Amino acid sequence: MMGFGLIFLSLIAGAIAYASGWRPSWGQRASNGPGRSALDIARERYARGEITREQYEEIRAELSR
Repeated sequence: MMGFGLIFLSLIAGAIAYASGWRPSWGQRASNGPGRSALDIARERYARGEITREQYEEIRAELSR
């Protein structure tokens, strides 16, 4: 009887965690966000000043191949 209670509580805790937004990510790759391409990310980095114009142009040329 004690084992059933432990299993029941584990299932309840798992259901609460799943409902609150926690999802296991086994075997999934992290995404850059919806609809963001590598070129979009390079543009954002250039706009923030993280990369120079030359670096941006190099990335853009490489991605257009």
